[in-house]
Amino acid sequence: MQPFALPEENRPGRGSSRAVPWPEIEDFLRARGADRMSHPGGTLLEHLIRVARLLGEWGADPLVQVAGLCHAAYGTAGFDQTLMDITERAVLVDLISEQAEALVHLYASCDRAVVYPRFGGARPVVFRDRFTGRDHTPPDPYMRAFLEITAANELDALAHNAGLAERYGPALQRLFLSSRDLLSAAAWDACSRQLGQYSSDPDQSRASN
Repeated sequence: MQPFALPEENRPGRGSSRAVPWPEIEDFLRARGADRMSHPGGTLLEHLIRVARLLGEWGADPLVQVAGLCHAAYGTAGFDQTLMDITERAVLVDLISEQAEALVHLYASCDRAVVYPRFGGARPVVFRDRFTGRDHTPPDPYMRAFLEITAANELDALAHNAGLAERYGPALQRLFLSSRDLLSAAAWDACSRQLGQYSSDPDQSRASN
């Protein structure tokens, strides 16, 4: 995989509040039914836009923002509805670029039950592909982008569903604490503020209030 790079004319400003750099991406997601799928906080499309916006607020590379916008295209280990089949990867490549699609695929392919506990161990983290069952080690920039998208996705979902927050908040707090070295300062700050109440560390618990 090559380093992140997008054509200069496609680069919105870092931290831009514009949620959809390419209107055709939102049109594509709508055509695939994202605006008709239920998700905490409204529809899946609304969730995807909020995730992309949050990544922008954290200063994520535009490529990562686009991947965040499309992160549920192939479904995930925690969301079994899909907008497209994994055999259609070329379609998404044509729309958002090979690199952005690679991030979407990496996110979708994560076997969370296997991978998440590994963040508490050695680096680099060995990744398990739930589609193939194979282990591999993504390059560091891709793993960092994966964690950034994971944080944006989970924080948005939990912010819109108190039941999910109560059920998954403690485990996610531990995940992001164990992967803090891979998160941006802005992402970690957001995780700490929103999930700090679940921490056994009193300093972090106070930081969330």
